[in-house]
Amino acid sequence: MQLGHAVNAVAMAVRMTGIQKRFGAVAANADVDLSVRAGTVHGIVGENGAGKSTLMSVLYGFYQADGGSIEVFGEPASIHNADDAIALGIGMVHQHFMLVDTLTALENVMLGAEPHWLLGSADAVVRRQVTALMQSTGLLVALDTPVATLPVGDRQRLEILKALYRGAKVLILDEPTAVLTPQETDQLFDVLRLLREQGTTILLITHKLKEVMRLCDQVTVMRAGRVVHELPIANATIEGLAEAMVGRKVQMGRMNETPPQLGEVLLNAVGITVRDALNVVRLAGVSLSLRGGEIVGVAGVSGNGQSELLDVLSGMIDPADGEMSLVGKTFKAGSWLDPHCARLLGLAHVPEDRHARAMVMDFAAWESAVLGYEGLPEYASGGWMDHRAMHKATAAMMERFDVRPRNPDLSSRSFSGGNQQKLVLAREIGQSPRVLLVGQPTRGVDIGAIEFIYSQLRAMRDAGCAVLVVSSELDEILALSNRVIVMNQGQVSGELAIEDCTEARLGLLMVGDAA
Repeated sequence: MQLGHAVNAVAMAVRMTGIQKRFGAVAANADVDLSVRAGTVHGIVGENGAGKSTLMSVLYGFYQADGGSIEVFGEPASIHNADDAIALGIGMVHQHFMLVDTLTALENVMLGAEPHWLLGSADAVVRRQVTALMQSTGLLVALDTPVATLPVGDRQRLEILKALYRGAKVLILDEPTAVLTPQETDQLFDVLRLLREQGTTILLITHKLKEVMRLCDQVTVMRAGRVVHELPIANATIEGLAEAMVGRKVQMGRMNETPPQLGEVLLNAVGITVRDALNVVRLAGVSLSLRGGEIVGVAGVSGNGQSELLDVLSGMIDPADGEMSLVGKTFKAGSWLDPHCARLLGLAHVPEDRHARAMVMDFAAWESAVLGYEGLPEYASGGWMDHRAMHKATAAMMERFDVRPRNPDLSSRSFSGGNQQKLVLAREIGQSPRVLLVGQPTRGVDIGAIEFIYSQLRAMRDAGCAVLVVSSELDEILALSNRVIVMNQGQVSGELAIEDCTEARLGLLMVGDAA
């Protein structure tokens, strides 16, 4: 455990006192006090809906507090909008990047902060300033590349560059590693440590307690809109932080389990090859089988074919070659299954990207909760959908899966990431599938919801379902799986029983070293 960077015990970059923020009857922040020392990394943790992002949105000017006061570097601050926050030296990098895909990296940095109206001259000035900033911080990005073609890690660095270019001395990061590979996370942390050494104050909102222990100097725990715990990282433990977050002890790791009761092979794929729109091979002759009563984990650095594997097995895309049997029915390249057929055969799919693939964010929760199943007899009759039945079913899903708030009429985007994920799981599990494909089951999800999701996946396995879990988190793969498949460059680089798995061995297979 790292003890953190030495800090000035007096200088405060941010002091928030008695902050109150309500949304109707919900108290998102209730008398919150937060003090952040200058030149430190301060972690803010809590369950989804605990009030973390709301508090930081108040600091950044997205929301106006209903009560309380803010000081920035010892001076009273009145923050009505993001422009006020930026003028005070506060920058924020959001979980979902605020970039224009069609513009270059440099143009995104300049956007809204052009030094003067002559864009040609402004380009040259900003390029010099940003290049110097990249050299001093290690935030290296190809400035003339359109954002749409940048890797996720580069987009993250670009967001931080944007904030620093605008003069940020206090940097708020909201779930900065949610979509990063382990390697990209390590690179980001190296940059954040350097920024701290250069005097930048960093507020880190994250669900990943291991990251808090690695990077932070101080940590604040929020629960139900209040601060319930604050301590130096030197005095913190993962178990203690988890218990403070949810108000009880949390079981996260691998449980003492009896060997799986394996059933018949429910899905068998042979020689699956997938090419993308540019004819690049994304899967190269992949074969795998799933049996009832087991959880098979798929490990690998993101971008090595795991996403394409989920897509082809669920019928979202067609393979160029290969065949698959699903509960006795065979499909071949050229006559592949589609998602509707997959559902009829008892295959359910929780996509990796819940926003783009699993929900319609402007739909009410009850509409997203039946998406893809709206034609079932319980939801429709004679070609007419029964909205009342859908609404009632969604209320039952919310109760069973502890989706908060329990309001089927709220828009899907109004729910936190963890509650969106629980709603999608409730929809897919609710049909008692024989095969369940799950991509990144706990991405952006808090520790209490993670425990619940793990329990539901284990329950499906114990009921005889074949479960395939794709995750970029090795801890998750090791906690859930009975068997692990490792992918590298679109191929299966290894397959191990869980008792043969170690992080070191899996890590070698992830980079294609089968030794």
